Amino acid sequence: MHVNELLSLKEKVIVVTGGSGQYGKCLVEGLAEAGGTVITTSRALASAERTAEAFQAQGLRVIPMVLDQGIPDSVIAFRDKLLADFGRLDVFVNNAVSRPMKGYRGPISQFAESMEVNATGMMDLLRQMTDLIIASGGGSVINIASMMGMKGPDLSNYEGTTMGDLPPDYFFHNAGLINITRFMAKMHAGQNIRFNCISPGGLFNHQPQAFLDNYCRKVPMRRMANTDDIKGLAVLLASDAGVYINGENILMDGGLHA
Repeated sequence: MHVNELLSLKEKVIVVTGGSGQYGKCLVEGLAEAGGTVITTSRALASAERTAEAFQAQGLRVIPMVLDQGIPDSVIAFRDKLLADFGRLDVFVNNAVSRPMKGYRGPISQFAESMEVNATGMMDLLRQMTDLIIASGGGSVINIASMMGMKGPDLSNYEGTTMGDLPPDYFFHNAGLINITRFMAKMHAGQNIRFNCISPGGLFNHQPQAFLDNYCRKVPMRRMANTDDIKGLAVLLASDAGVYINGENILMDGGLHA
């Protein structure tokens, strides 16, 4: 098959949770540019609608839907509407994240709230979407974690800034997301579904100059990620071009941890 056909997502139904976030928008854009019908979700429908409208203005097929993965009834309602509207699911990009914990000494109730969404709720949604993909004939699940799920923090990056009070829940649930990827790949062997994880480094978002200087001097590419860097990798893992990649965690950090 021609490589352009392998990379095409035409006629694929794709869900991207948290599609209005920083990396979420990059993922929605890239998957829609490759021809997919992309459902972008948010806890607030208005946020998903704004994201969808911006991409629809570019001629991309992006549809907004509401989903709060921390609420089991919302997960079921989303699954049912997805089936009613599209009848199938080919690709699930597990990208949504909640960040209620603001620092190391945050109340332990904030850690529990984070786990309710980022661990328990994520697992609920992951199982539901996996079942849909299998029932549709197979496809791909892409978990979006972080390099912070693989490495401890480099506190020297925050010297000269006020950014160094890091929340432990983010490191905890991203590490779990990386390993649940491997678990799911083995649990669903032989069912024509593959599970992979992307662990991105930092995305440029006009951070303080001191942080940018500290961070970028350590990256062989000498920069943070930009809005295009994750798009090709996501399309690869979603498409038939990546059909023999399964159970992997791909560190996308410009060589920071080489």
